[in-house]
Amino acid sequence: MSEEDQKPRISETKDGSTTLYSPVFDQHYHNPNGAVAESKIVFFETPGLLQALQEQNHIAIFEMGFGTGLNFILLKSYLDALENPPKVDLYSVEAFPVDPDTATQFDFGEELNQQHPAELLHSIFSDAKPGTNSFQITDYLTLNLFIGPFNDSPKPDQSIDYFFHDPFSPDVNAELWKPDVFRKLKAYADESAVLATYCAASSARAAMAVAGWKLSRAPGALGKREMTLASLDEKNLVGFKRVNELRLVERYHQGDFD
Repeated sequence: MSEEDQKPRISETKDGSTTLYSPVFDQHYHNPNGAVAESKIVFFETPGLLQALQEQNHIAIFEMGFGTGLNFILLKSYLDALENPPKVDLYSVEAFPVDPDTATQFDFGEELNQQHPAELLHSIFSDAKPGTNSFQITDYLTLNLFIGPFNDSPKPDQSIDYFFHDPFSPDVNAELWKPDVFRKLKAYADESAVLATYCAASSARAAMAVAGWKLSRAPGALGKREMTLASLDEKNLVGFKRVNELRLVERYHQGDFD
């Protein structure tokens, strides 16, 4: 596959917002049924982050996979709409940053487009260099974007309250769904942290369980039956159907997911 053929291609989703299709991973970056709608449900509504943004003074978020910047743009939009927004530090890792010119073509839907997100993302992708980049977006939002593999990324300088685990699926990007990854994230986590992911694969849940996370099922977004919530404190999972972590650990060590 030539370098040109490997470049992600813009694709429209059913809610009118765009995503990217990766020929390398043979997957879309977001749900084709609605990129914006899925991100709202998976990373903001289901884990309780929307409520936390209204109630807390400071929140630290870690995102695995900056991708098109959609979660970042949504976060900024939610904060901008608040009368007294909390200070938020977003730590994000991206191994394959989007071309700045491609970012100018993103369509985030009528509501988000009013904030001209493509221009902001073009600036970020133009300025970001390999390694850690820090962008003071507003008085209350800081983006710490690491360009490079997750294994090379530094530990955040504060405990993380919410995790967006948003890489390509275990079928095509297995290395980011292994126990060692979730152990590393656990070391970043505040004791009350919540991790959200669109993924409901048993292999991914087993990796989280082996790393010491408590798990729950949650209703999936836009045609997906389930997603996964994880926390170090099972109290944060009340209201969702729990997963049997011990059985998953047992199956993992039996080699069921090899």
